[in-house]
Amino acid sequence: MDLGIAGKRALVCAGSKGLGFGCAEALARAGVALVLNARNAAPLEEAAARLRRHGVEVQTVAADITDPDGQARVLAAAGGVDILVTNAGGPPPGMWSDWDRSDFQKALDANMLTPIALMTALLPGMIDRGWGRVVNITSKSVRAPIAQLGLSNAARSGLTGYVAGTARQVAPHGVTVNNILPGTHATARSDALDQGRAARDGVDIDEARRRGEAAIPTLSYGDPADFGAVCAFLCSQQARFIVGQNILVDGGETNLTM
Repeated sequence: MDLGIAGKRALVCAGSKGLGFGCAEALARAGVALVLNARNAAPLEEAAARLRRHGVEVQTVAADITDPDGQARVLAAAGGVDILVTNAGGPPPGMWSDWDRSDFQKALDANMLTPIALMTALLPGMIDRGWGRVVNITSKSVRAPIAQLGLSNAARSGLTGYVAGTARQVAPHGVTVNNILPGTHATARSDALDQGRAARDGVDIDEARRRGEAAIPTLSYGDPADFGAVCAFLCSQQARFIVGQNILVDGGETNLTM
């Protein structure tokens, strides 16, 4: 399918690996020029080299998108992008009794306030041009909370509420805002979770992964490339009527009726 977005420009955050890279590559395949952000320069440049093979321009900005100075550098490079994909790693797991105010402030800064700041900076230009797409990578936990991820549950749910209202305000101007809620995908994050499961259960890493996959109806972890394809579609011309939605991409792992 021709997504109709060749020649557009996109800012993809945390785009050097994992789900962020999956989104960046799907957009590059569709002919979208990229401003690619990640914290570490070496992996970022490696990712950019791979993406340039699709024949698109890729500009890199190595910066912590949750830091005000880093954020300012990213936004200066992004200029008037047509597409924004927000993404940031989640806060650490734990128990409700482990966290104090500073822990919640860090989680809110990374997973709620940073995406909001990026939207605040870039939505006006999209509105002026009469076209724009925003995709926030959040978590399946906003639909079904994960007990040990209370910090993430809180911050990402706050972002979800913000998007619900904002998406309806910008839609009349040809701008859509939606969220993708990932389940477990084959990324460095799932490797870390498998290592923790292996240590906890006293099994090797292969068995830990098998147990993780067994909890998913598809009996497999997701492919970041498939996740990226969902992102690219939400950025397409054909997705103009999808507004303020939370799209689960989790292999059916989240047990919901609706």
